[in-house]
Amino acid sequence: MNLELALRMCEAAVKQAVREGTLVSVAVVDAGGHLVAFQRMDDAEISGPDLASGKAYTSVAHRMSTADLAPLVAPGGALYGLAGDRYVCFGGGIPLREQGESGRIVGAVGVSGGTVAQDVACAEAAAALWDRA
Repeated sequence: MNLELALRMCEAAVKQAVREGTLVSVAVVDAGGHLVAFQRMDDAEISGPDLASGKAYTSVAHRMSTADLAPLVAPGGALYGLAGDRYVCFGGGIPLREQGESGRIVGAVGVSGGTVAQDVACAEAAAALWDRA
């Protein structure tokens, strides 16, 4: 993960948010969950910065998308009770994997501010840049 690519990923998420008709915050983190880049659209939700960063961190920590993690933390789920503090367990966080056989997690993108579906679409737009890099 490098700053140049992380900034381009933020911009891709913002462009998708415009298409979706929503206002979002976008965070890109490295393999350790440390913030590399962040953008918040004008007038985006006040909770967006914390939630976007949390979604990215959660995706790295659990090596899965937050949309896939959501049912696991619901009552009766295998990870019930996990959500809270830095863990944000609803759609909008996507891990970024190294190309090749290892598939090692090298970072993640998190988006917050729209509906869950909009956040996921924006995060997918950002992650698509990683897949092409």
